[in-house]
Amino acid sequence: MNQSRIEKILAGMKAAGLSQALLSDPSTLTYLTGDRFSPGERYLALLLREGELPVLFLNRLFRAPHVENESIVPYDDSERGALKALPLLDRKAPLGIDKCLPAEFLLELQENAAAGAYVNVSPCVDHVRAVKDAEEIARMERASRLNDEVMSRIRNEVREGVTELELSDRLDRIYRDLGAQGLSFPSIVCFGANAADPHHSPDGTALKEGDCVLFDIGGVWDDYCSDMTRTYYYGCVSDRDRTVYETVLRANLAAEAIMKPGARFCDLDAEARNVIEAAGYGAYFTHRLGHSIGLQCHEWGDVGPVNPEPVRPGHIFSCEPGIYLPGETGVRIEDLCLVTETGVKILNQAPKELEIIGA
Repeated sequence: MNQSRIEKILAGMKAAGLSQALLSDPSTLTYLTGDRFSPGERYLALLLREGELPVLFLNRLFRAPHVENESIVPYDDSERGALKALPLLDRKAPLGIDKCLPAEFLLELQENAAAGAYVNVSPCVDHVRAVKDAEEIARMERASRLNDEVMSRIRNEVREGVTELELSDRLDRIYRDLGAQGLSFPSIVCFGANAADPHHSPDGTALKEGDCVLFDIGGVWDDYCSDMTRTYYYGCVSDRDRTVYETVLRANLAAEAIMKPGARFCDLDAEARNVIEAAGYGAYFTHRLGHSIGLQCHEWGDVGPVNPEPVRPGHIFSCEPGIYLPGETGVRIEDLCLVTETGVKILNQAPKELEIIGA
């Protein structure tokens, strides 16, 4: 187990008045143990206690090769996994429960008086996971370099008559060819008016001259996610579409220009949003500026107008302003941004200047 990360979470728990907690988010357990978990409907949790060794409650179907045997409490399908913790808990003290514990297991603990109170421990975990260490940063830098390569390759597949689904299928093959473990999320490929839907699912729409071509893509390498969006045009671009694109690009660059330790997430959002509003498209920027990312594509750390938290060195999040004109077109430009001690490092190097493919 990664004792340094565990100690940081325990310190946060102590500050919150918690001496014990059950962590059930599989990605958090990967973060702490180095093992991957897909428990399905079965109980999985790591018990952290002040002054005690961590204990992993694990169904016998699964393995955790990086966890010492003495730290594993196994159970099988004839036993109630959630109740295996009862002998190890201080049943008069508060118990931290993370946001991912299924309600059926929480109710079972409550019905058996497992603790004196139940407290959301996720903030103690989230604040630690949000600040990436050197190993995580190296993995995410590599993931973004590979994502740049994917974007370069898929851009060369754009041709008149190709469908969104065909390019989506091609993306899957490119990620496999480059050695990705999988996708961060289902690839988004949009042509023309379909790009006005930020989460459009690729369909049989065929590309024609004058369409925008929006790719929002990400793959998983060494357990860590990448995420990037670029918007191109095929054959030609209208004056209106050029204005929309250049507005989004200015918004992206404006937000990235003020990223440094101490800047607030809400201020980053406002910097980009002000650019779009000044151009008259404020009503068409319909989402937050970005999200934090790591072992999961969307992690705690909302880059939006209601998050006053300051950014810190080691934070990695997306910067993805967009303008979406229903029934007409859409543009989004997205980078991943690493906050450094003095400013920001943009992890994606794929060009962002307006590009017309096939001109």
